Amino acid sequence: MECYFGSISLPEENEFQKTAVVSFSIPELGIRFKAPFDALDKDHSDFASLLALLEFIDSNQKYFRNSAYQMYCNNLKVVNQVNEREEIDNKYAILMEKAEGYKKKYRFSLDWVPSDNNPATN
Repeated sequence: MECYFGSISLPEENEFQKTAVVSFSIPELGIRFKAPFDALDKDHSDFASLLALLEFIDSNQKYFRNSAYQMYCNNLKVVNQVNEREEIDNKYAILMEKAEGYKKKYRFSLDWVPSDNNPATN
């Protein structure tokens, strides 16, 4: 099952008083999620998007039985860190631990996708 995640930066002055919108999309099920988030930076908001997606999958297993998960994101740095191709920044260590736990549990794969092909961010 293909799943997409990512985030969109918000202008400084916005009605939510947050820095970004985290989002994920599961086109096969017609699911699209968006929520304002107060992130440290783009990587932080993209990690939050990934975790929101994984927590959704974890808490809704009746819709995801026997599924192989192919995750896509347009942030190459986050993709490389989750795939252990790039060293993780210490400020994201706790988020990475959570992602690794889900990766062991669901054995998802994660690849980069261009921004234009990411339904979570367009």
